[in-house]
Amino acid sequence: MAIYKSGQRRADGYDTHTHLNDDTFWHDVPAYFGRATEFSIVEMNIIGYDTQSNERAIQLAHDFEGMHAVIGWQPEDILEMNDEALATFRKQLQDDAVIGVGETGLDYYWDDNPSADEQKKAFIQQLTLAREFNLPVTVHTRNATADTYQTLKDAHVEEFGGVMHSFTGTPEEAKQFLDLGMYISFSGIATFKNAKDVQETLKSVPLDRLLVETDAPYLAPTPMRGKPNEPMYVHYIIDYIAELLGKSYDEVAKITTNNARRLWHLDQVK
Repeated sequence: MAIYKSGQRRADGYDTHTHLNDDTFWHDVPAYFGRATEFSIVEMNIIGYDTQSNERAIQLAHDFEGMHAVIGWQPEDILEMNDEALATFRKQLQDDAVIGVGETGLDYYWDDNPSADEQKKAFIQQLTLAREFNLPVTVHTRNATADTYQTLKDAHVEEFGGVMHSFTGTPEEAKQFLDLGMYISFSGIATFKNAKDVQETLKSVPLDRLLVETDAPYLAPTPMRGKPNEPMYVHYIIDYIAELLGKSYDEVAKITTNNARRLWHLDQVK
Protein backbone atom coordinates (compact mmCIF):
# COMPACT_ATOMS: atom_id res chain seq x y z
CA MET A 1 0.00 0.00 0.00
CA ALA A 2 1.42 3.37 -1.03
CA ILE A 3 2.15 5.93 1.68
CA TYR A 4 0.96 9.46 1.06
CA LYS A 5 1.92 12.51 3.03
CA SER A 6 -0.39 15.24 4.21
CA GLY A 7 -0.61 17.94 1.56
CA GLN A 8 0.52 15.72 -1.31
CA ARG A 9 -1.74 16.53 -4.25
CA ARG A 10 -3.82 13.72 -5.69
CA ALA A 11 -7.21 13.36 -7.34
CA ASP A 12 -10.03 14.52 -5.08
CA GLY A 13 -11.72 11.83 -2.99
CA TYR A 14 -15.32 11.60 -1.77
CA ASP A 15 -16.27 9.95 1.54
CA THR A 16 -19.87 8.97 0.84
CA HIS A 17 -20.78 8.00 4.39
CA THR A 18 -19.39 9.66 7.49
CA HIS A 19 -20.80 10.84 10.81
CA LEU A 20 -19.13 14.14 11.62
CA ASN A 21 -22.52 14.91 13.19
CA ASP A 22 -21.77 12.31 15.88
CA ASP A 23 -20.79 13.38 19.40
CA THR A 24 -17.35 11.86 18.74
CA PHE A 25 -16.56 14.68 16.28
CA TRP A 26 -18.99 17.44 17.13
CA HIS A 27 -16.60 19.31 19.43
CA ASP A 28 -14.06 19.93 16.64
CA VAL A 29 -15.52 19.35 13.19
CA PRO A 30 -13.26 21.93 11.47
CA ALA A 31 -10.15 20.00 12.55
CA TYR A 32 -11.45 16.68 11.22
CA PHE A 33 -12.56 18.28 7.97
CA GLY A 34 -9.25 20.08 7.66
CA ARG A 35 -7.28 16.85 8.07
CA ALA A 36 -9.37 15.22 5.37
CA THR A 37 -8.76 18.02 2.90
CA GLU A 38 -5.01 17.78 3.51
CA PHE A 39 -5.28 14.30 1.97
CA SER A 40 -7.45 15.59 -0.91
CA ILE A 41 -10.66 14.20 0.60
CA VAL A 42 -12.64 17.31 -0.17
CA GLU A 43 -16.22 16.08 -0.38
CA MET A 44 -18.31 13.99 1.99
CA ASN A 45 -21.85 13.01 2.88
CA ILE A 46 -22.81 13.67 6.48
CA ILE A 47 -25.24 10.88 7.27
CA GLY A 48 -28.11 11.31 9.70
CA TYR A 49 -29.50 8.43 11.70
CA ASP A 50 -31.82 10.04 14.26
CA THR A 51 -33.54 13.37 14.86
CA GLN A 52 -30.55 15.19 16.37
CA SER A 53 -28.01 13.90 13.85
CA ASN A 54 -30.30 14.92 10.99
CA GLU A 55 -30.37 18.50 12.28
CA ARG A 56 -26.59 18.47 12.70
CA ALA A 57 -26.03 17.05 9.22
CA ILE A 58 -27.96 19.91 7.66
CA GLN A 59 -26.14 22.47 9.80
CA LEU A 60 -22.73 21.11 8.73
CA ALA A 61 -23.73 21.00 5.07
CA HIS A 62 -24.60 24.69 5.26
CA ASP A 63 -21.45 25.60 7.18
CA PHE A 64 -18.83 23.70 5.13
CA GLU A 65 -18.33 23.70 1.39
CA GLY A 66 -17.95 20.09 0.28
CA MET A 67 -20.25 18.63 2.93
CA HIS A 68 -23.69 17.33 1.96
CA ALA A 69 -26.54 16.15 4.18
CA VAL A 70 -28.21 12.75 3.86
CA ILE A 71 -30.93 12.43 6.50
CA GLY A 72 -33.11 9.67 7.89
CA TRP A 73 -33.51 7.20 10.72
CA GLN A 74 -31.45 4.04 11.07
CA PRO A 75 -33.38 0.91 12.11
CA GLU A 76 -32.59 1.15 15.83
CA ASP A 77 -33.92 4.73 16.03
CA ILE A 78 -37.15 4.46 14.05
CA LEU A 79 -39.34 4.80 17.14
CA GLU A 80 -38.52 8.53 16.95
CA MET A 81 -40.48 8.70 13.68
CA ASN A 82 -43.74 10.09 15.05
CA ASP A 83 -46.06 12.37 13.09
CA GLU A 84 -44.34 15.53 14.32
CA ALA A 85 -40.89 14.21 13.40
CA LEU A 86 -42.07 13.20 9.94
CA ALA A 87 -43.60 16.62 9.34
CA THR A 88 -40.26 18.21 10.21
CA PHE A 89 -38.46 15.65 8.05
CA ARG A 90 -40.59 16.54 5.06
CA LYS A 91 -39.57 20.20 5.42
CA GLN A 92 -35.91 19.23 5.86
CA LEU A 93 -35.95 17.23 2.63
CA GLN A 94 -36.68 20.46 0.78
CA ASP A 95 -33.48 22.08 2.08
CA ASP A 96 -30.92 22.58 -0.70
CA ALA A 97 -28.21 21.07 1.51
CA VAL A 98 -30.04 17.72 1.63
CA ILE A 99 -29.10 15.40 -1.21
CA GLY A 100 -30.43 12.05 -0.02
CA VAL A 101 -32.50 9.97 2.40
CA GLY A 102 -30.81 7.71 4.94
CA GLU A 103 -29.40 5.99 6.53
CA THR A 104 -32.43 3.76 6.47
CA GLY A 105 -32.91 0.03 6.05
CA LEU A 106 -33.26 -3.15 8.08
CA ASP A 107 -31.14 -4.61 10.89
CA TYR A 108 -32.14 -7.95 12.40
CA TYR A 109 -28.84 -8.50 14.20
CA TRP A 110 -29.66 -6.90 17.55
CA ASP A 111 -32.39 -8.49 19.64
CA ASP A 112 -33.34 -5.17 21.24
CA ASN A 113 -33.95 -3.42 17.89
CA PRO A 114 -37.56 -2.66 16.94
CA SER A 115 -39.43 -5.59 15.42
CA ALA A 116 -39.03 -6.55 11.78
CA ASP A 117 -42.53 -5.26 11.03
CA GLU A 118 -41.78 -1.91 12.66
CA GLN A 119 -38.52 -1.63 10.76
CA LYS A 120 -40.14 -2.45 7.43
CA LYS A 121 -42.85 0.16 8.01
CA ALA A 122 -40.27 2.87 8.73
CA PHE A 123 -38.12 1.78 5.79
CA ILE A 124 -41.09 1.99 3.42
CA GLN A 125 -42.06 5.41 4.79
CA GLN A 126 -38.58 6.74 4.07
CA LEU A 127 -38.48 5.13 0.63
CA THR A 128 -41.83 6.74 -0.16
CA LEU A 129 -40.45 10.15 0.73
CA ALA A 130 -37.29 9.48 -1.27
CA ARG A 131 -39.47 8.78 -4.29
CA GLU A 132 -41.60 11.89 -3.69
CA PHE A 133 -38.56 14.17 -3.52
CA ASN A 134 -36.49 12.20 -6.06
CA LEU A 135 -33.64 11.67 -3.59
CA PRO A 136 -31.33 8.64 -3.57
CA VAL A 137 -31.42 6.42 -0.50
CA THR A 138 -28.51 5.25 1.64
CA VAL A 139 -29.36 1.74 2.80
CA HIS A 140 -28.13 -0.16 5.84
CA THR A 141 -28.75 -3.91 5.98
CA ARG A 142 -27.58 -6.47 8.50
CA ASN A 143 -28.87 -10.05 8.72
CA ALA A 144 -31.76 -8.86 6.54
CA THR A 145 -30.56 -9.09 2.95
CA ALA A 146 -33.62 -10.84 1.52
CA ASP A 147 -36.12 -8.47 3.14
CA THR A 148 -34.02 -5.42 2.23
CA TYR A 149 -33.85 -6.52 -1.39
CA GLN A 150 -37.57 -7.22 -1.61
CA THR A 151 -38.51 -3.91 0.01
CA LEU A 152 -36.30 -1.98 -2.40
CA LYS A 153 -37.64 -3.94 -5.35
CA ASP A 154 -41.24 -3.32 -4.33
CA ALA A 155 -40.46 0.40 -3.96
CA HIS A 156 -38.97 0.51 -7.50
CA VAL A 157 -35.78 2.02 -6.14
CA GLU A 158 -34.34 2.10 -9.66
CA GLU A 159 -36.56 5.14 -10.29
CA PHE A 160 -34.81 7.31 -7.66
CA GLY A 161 -31.57 5.47 -6.94
CA GLY A 162 -29.51 4.56 -3.92
CA VAL A 163 -26.49 2.90 -2.41
CA MET A 164 -25.90 -0.18 -0.29
CA HIS A 165 -23.59 1.24 2.35
CA SER A 166 -20.61 -0.61 3.87
CA PHE A 167 -21.53 -3.67 1.83
CA THR A 168 -20.34 -7.07 3.07
CA GLY A 169 -22.54 -9.42 1.06
CA THR A 170 -21.63 -11.96 -1.59
CA PRO A 171 -21.08 -11.22 -5.29
CA GLU A 172 -24.47 -12.80 -5.97
CA GLU A 173 -26.16 -10.52 -3.43
CA ALA A 174 -24.34 -7.51 -4.85
CA LYS A 175 -25.64 -8.40 -8.32
CA GLN A 176 -29.20 -8.46 -6.99
CA PHE A 177 -28.88 -4.89 -5.76
CA LEU A 178 -26.98 -3.81 -8.86
CA ASP A 179 -29.86 -5.14 -10.94
CA LEU A 180 -32.12 -2.75 -9.02
CA GLY A 181 -29.89 0.13 -10.12
CA MET A 182 -28.14 0.46 -6.77
CA TYR A 183 -24.55 1.51 -6.21
CA ILE A 184 -22.33 -0.50 -3.85
CA SER A 185 -20.13 1.23 -1.26
CA PHE A 186 -17.19 -0.30 0.57
CA SER A 187 -15.81 0.79 3.93
CA GLY A 188 -12.61 -0.04 5.80
CA ILE A 189 -13.84 -3.62 6.19
CA ALA A 190 -12.63 -4.27 2.63
CA THR A 191 -9.05 -3.65 3.77
CA PHE A 192 -9.11 -6.23 6.57
CA LYS A 193 -6.89 -9.28 6.02
CA ASN A 194 -9.72 -11.66 6.93
CA ALA A 195 -12.24 -9.99 4.60
CA LYS A 196 -11.46 -12.11 1.51
CA ASP A 197 -15.16 -12.58 0.73
CA VAL A 198 -15.75 -8.83 0.77
CA GLN A 199 -12.74 -8.33 -1.49
CA GLU A 200 -14.12 -10.85 -3.98
CA THR A 201 -17.41 -8.99 -3.98
CA LEU A 202 -15.64 -5.69 -4.51
CA LYS A 203 -13.89 -7.08 -7.59
CA SER A 204 -17.27 -8.12 -9.00
CA VAL A 205 -18.81 -4.63 -8.83
CA PRO A 206 -18.72 -2.62 -12.09
CA LEU A 207 -16.48 0.41 -11.78
CA ASP A 208 -19.33 2.77 -12.62
CA ARG A 209 -21.27 1.59 -9.54
CA LEU A 210 -18.42 1.60 -7.03
CA LEU A 211 -18.32 3.98 -4.04
CA VAL A 212 -16.08 4.39 -0.98
CA GLU A 213 -16.81 5.46 2.57
CA THR A 214 -15.40 5.50 6.08
CA ASP A 215 -18.58 5.14 8.19
CA ALA A 216 -16.51 7.15 10.68
CA PRO A 217 -16.15 6.93 13.65
CA TYR A 218 -16.54 3.18 13.00
CA LEU A 219 -14.61 0.62 10.93
CA ALA A 220 -11.21 2.26 10.63
CA PRO A 221 -9.28 0.72 7.72
CA THR A 222 -5.94 -1.03 7.78
CA PRO A 223 -3.43 0.31 8.91
CA MET A 224 -5.56 2.33 11.37
CA ARG A 225 -7.71 -0.58 12.49
CA GLY A 226 -8.58 -0.35 16.16
CA LYS A 227 -8.36 3.44 16.22
CA PRO A 228 -11.25 5.89 15.93
CA ASN A 229 -12.05 6.34 12.26
CA GLU A 230 -12.30 9.74 10.56
CA PRO A 231 -12.94 10.99 7.00
CA MET A 232 -9.26 11.46 6.10
CA TYR A 233 -8.80 7.69 6.34
CA VAL A 234 -10.87 7.11 3.21
CA HIS A 235 -7.59 7.60 1.32
CA TYR A 236 -6.42 4.25 2.72
CA ILE A 237 -9.53 2.59 1.31
CA ILE A 238 -9.07 4.17 -2.10
CA ASP A 239 -5.44 3.09 -2.14
CA TYR A 240 -6.31 -0.47 -1.14
CA ILE A 241 -8.97 -0.75 -3.86
CA ALA A 242 -6.56 0.63 -6.43
CA GLU A 243 -4.02 -2.05 -5.52
CA LEU A 244 -6.70 -4.77 -5.51
CA LEU A 245 -7.97 -3.76 -8.96
CA GLY A 246 -4.58 -3.02 -10.49
CA LYS A 247 -5.27 0.68 -10.95
CA SER A 248 -3.72 3.89 -9.73
CA TYR A 249 -4.92 5.84 -6.72
CA ASP A 250 -5.98 8.74 -8.93
CA GLU A 251 -8.01 6.47 -11.22
CA VAL A 252 -10.02 5.02 -8.34
CA ALA A 253 -10.43 8.40 -6.65
CA LYS A 254 -11.76 9.95 -9.87
CA ILE A 255 -14.05 7.00 -10.62
CA THR A 256 -15.60 6.85 -7.15
CA THR A 257 -15.93 10.63 -6.87
CA ASN A 258 -17.65 10.89 -10.25
CA ASN A 259 -19.92 8.00 -9.32
CA ALA A 260 -20.92 9.73 -6.08
CA ARG A 261 -21.59 13.01 -7.81
CA ARG A 262 -23.68 11.24 -10.44
CA LEU A 263 -25.76 9.34 -7.89
CA TRP A 264 -26.48 12.38 -5.74
CA HIS A 265 -27.21 14.66 -8.71
CA LEU A 266 -24.12 16.82 -8.25
CA ASP A 267 -21.96 18.27 -11.02
CA GLN A 268 -19.41 15.94 -12.54
CA VAL A 269 -15.75 16.32 -11.61
CA LYS A 270 -13.68 18.01 -14.32
